[in-house]
Amino acid sequence: MLLFALGEGGLLVVAAGLLGLVVWAAGIWWFLAYRGAVRVFGLLVAIAAPVAVLVLFAHHRLWLTALALVLCWGVALALARAALRRAAPEPSMQAVAAPRPRRPVLIMNPKSGGGKVGRFGLVERAEELGARVVLFDRTAPTDPAALARTAVAEGADLLGVAGGDGSLAPVAAVAAEHDLPFLVLPAGTRNHFALDLGLDRTDPSRALDALTDGEELRVDLGEVSGRAFVNTVSFGVYADIVQRPEYREDKVGTVLELLPQLLVGEGVPRIDVRADATVLTGEQALLASNNPYGSTEGLGIGDRRPRLDGGELGVLGIRVEGAPEAADVVLRGSRSTGLRALTARRVEVTADGDEIPVAVDGEALRMPVPVVCTLRPRVLRVLVPRDRPGVPASAPPVNWHRLADIALGRGLPGTHGHCDPTTEGPTRD
Repeated sequence: MLLFALGEGGLLVVAAGLLGLVVWAAGIWWFLAYRGAVRVFGLLVAIAAPVAVLVLFAHHRLWLTALALVLCWGVALALARAALRRAAPEPSMQAVAAPRPRRPVLIMNPKSGGGKVGRFGLVERAEELGARVVLFDRTAPTDPAALARTAVAEGADLLGVAGGDGSLAPVAAVAAEHDLPFLVLPAGTRNHFALDLGLDRTDPSRALDALTDGEELRVDLGEVSGRAFVNTVSFGVYADIVQRPEYREDKVGTVLELLPQLLVGEGVPRIDVRADATVLTGEQALLASNNPYGSTEGLGIGDRRPRLDGGELGVLGIRVEGAPEAADVVLRGSRSTGLRALTARRVEVTADGDEIPVAVDGEALRMPVPVVCTLRPRVLRVLVPRDRPGVPASAPPVNWHRLADIALGRGLPGTHGHCDPTTEGPTRD
């Protein structure tokens, strides 16, 4: 209706906008996948595409029409997601009351997150609450799992970690093995696991409130070839890049230098994947996560997981051979041929050679093939403070067929189906 109301101007805005988006995606692909003159050309195209669209709108005096279309489309999507969220509320992780630990042991990495342990006074605050603190050795590599096992042997009834995501999984595995509560202090750089637990990442000291007024969440723990993980396991392009020593010093430069070879170079190693009964072949990259991340509509790949107790791995496979497929991924997301998003209980990854690079919670490793990822459902008892920000509701993917059902009053909460005269009972819409 909006297109008809705005006439030819509305059609021109939509057509030019979609064309500009496709050309922009192609330019980004050329910039990432090639070097030299092609990379410079791709950068120019990526910059020129949106500029050209804006100039076209200005020349035809359509910028108000474009703004109206964008605003109306944004409102439509917001209302659609609100309707879908209300019709099917997102299940949340259920917390239960937890007793106060008597002999908690907290393992802290003073270097993590640029020194958050010292900056927020975590050692002093924890000791005031009766916890014993064990610090990483600043002069030598530290094995968090070994520290955790020693703490258990000495009678700890809770294990906690103040550090980055890479330090969490080894201690979480020990806690799950001995059925002990696990406390997360988000003292790392990104703290993805803490985000999905609903913790306050801006002030890690708030997580210590769980020692005196806490409740317990039962969450899943990932396992990749016998090694625990709390967030993700990456294969392919990203895993290859983080293996390089220079990556830590110059992330952007290393990525731009290596991507052309990894994406379109001769003899590029590809991986084959079996996710339950689904087979993916020749993938350039694969992400297996402890429970799936949010929506994969267009560029809207979620940055968090709505829940951590669903019992399934999230699987995201990428195979993009050229600029057209890159544009298809930008426009259609997981509905494109280049991006596959699914869930599975078991993921097996194989490739040529005896071993492949793997990034486990961001840590670079090499593992013998086949590499198998699974989940241990609800084995980890996470202690969290009662007073915490919580996990914000994620935006559901817009399913237009489902929206039509809602608009017509079908499939709403409390309506389980409609009567079909040819059957003896209700059938689901």
